Amino acid sequence: MKVVLFCGGLGMRLRDFSENVPKPLVNIGYRPILWNLMSYYAHFGIREFVLCLGYRADAIKHYFLHYDECLSNDFVLSKGGKDIQLLRRDIDDWTITFVDTGLHANIGTRLRAVRRYLEGEEMFMANYADGLTDLPLDQYLARFQRQGKVASMVTVAAPHAFHIVQSDPDGSVRAIEHVGDSVVRINGGFFIFRREIFDYMREGEELVVEPFQRLIDAGQLVAYPYDGFWQNMDTFKDRQRFEELLQSGEAPWQVWKD
Repeated sequence: MKVVLFCGGLGMRLRDFSENVPKPLVNIGYRPILWNLMSYYAHFGIREFVLCLGYRADAIKHYFLHYDECLSNDFVLSKGGKDIQLLRRDIDDWTITFVDTGLHANIGTRLRAVRRYLEGEEMFMANYADGLTDLPLDQYLARFQRQGKVASMVTVAAPHAFHIVQSDPDGSVRAIEHVGDSVVRINGGFFIFRREIFDYMREGEELVVEPFQRLIDAGQLVAYPYDGFWQNMDTFKDRQRFEELLQSGEAPWQVWKD
């Protein structure tokens, strides 16, 4: 099975962090969020990746072309640095396909652009590449296989500190509820698709708008509610949250360390 990672967005809300680093390469500790996400999938045996590139595609390619395994693995150095013996390796069994899918393309267009690299795949996974979780992927996949639908998405509780206000047409407020206490759930990504997903897509359409509405009308889209750890990196504050978790020794998304 392969996983398609959408890595081409401009990441405007993180631009204050760096004008030159694309969001997937923003570091959490020594490694970028993209590496953390790929390591998560690799832990569950999914080691074939298709990267949909756009903004700063060169930086993402350069990162893997010049990948330094010593940063995240123990090693023995001898002969004044001429000989390095890695005691553990992390990406040597990964296969990564790099595809330029356009600078301003939406997610639907990016997915259609890599269709040819998914030939022969009965099912595949897809991800926005800006969020991490400790979701038990094997259980999620097993449920999807039993359901026999075309598409599935993980839903999570809205994480932001806002309040939902219910009011009448005249403006009278009937209720105020913290979003975290409501039944409202958001799209957390971590998609699973059957190859039939492309039958529901048209040129130029955003994935979760028109194609997903067709799936809903056909009864072919299911949700997988998850209330464990899930966090996206949308702002600088989100990045700080990841760093705090990592520095505290509690990085729930690093399931490969369990």
